[in-house]
Amino acid sequence: MTRAERASEILRILPATYPDAHCELDHGDPFQLLVATILSAQCTDARVNLVTPELFRKYPDPDSMAAARQEDIEDLIRSTGFFRNKASNIRAASAAIVEKHGGEVPRDLGELTGLPGVGRKTANVVLGNAFGIEAGIVVDTHVARLSRRLELTSHADPVKIERDLMKIVPREAWALWSHLLIWHGRRRCFARNPDCDRCELARCCPTAGQHGRGSKIVSKRVRRV
Repeated sequence: MTRAERASEILRILPATYPDAHCELDHGDPFQLLVATILSAQCTDARVNLVTPELFRKYPDPDSMAAARQEDIEDLIRSTGFFRNKASNIRAASAAIVEKHGGEVPRDLGELTGLPGVGRKTANVVLGNAFGIEAGIVVDTHVARLSRRLELTSHADPVKIERDLMKIVPREAWALWSHLLIWHGRRRCFARNPDCDRCELARCCPTAGQHGRGSKIVSKRVRRV
């Protein structure tokens, strides 16, 4: 089975397995999704969803967020980790949105990645989920891990993984692809001791059964961007 054939089989199986797969960061608009995604670096979506209701109640838009005090944002997001750097990036990105984009989150990959604290992964999340623009494939730790286990790529770098996936996943499925692999990674294909015995993808996974305790195959850690 080629990589493209394997990707096609995954797109056949996982939508039926996870028909409700979606972005699990709670948000009300593109700006809130941008902020939530910045907060999600080195942090779980569940933790982010605990802090954003109060954060967005106080600072619901770029204008109010840009005008907020650094310390006040830090206090609200402290539990997400790296809170000083995240607060600084959120304020700076908000200010840039107000000053350079008329208070609206840009719909362009280059303009988004030009915002402080916004890398390609964050930009892809916003474009795909807030605007329905298939500009790229989100590669987080789950997507990176599963893509290697399924032998869809041999790379560890997120940008190189994304390039490999974009060659074999139909463009209209780029946003969905990330949701499907993230959901599968959280519910079945765990980093340690994945549930290969009950895995829906076992028949098309070249490494099924090779990642349990005692296995010589070790999942590499990939930085989040």
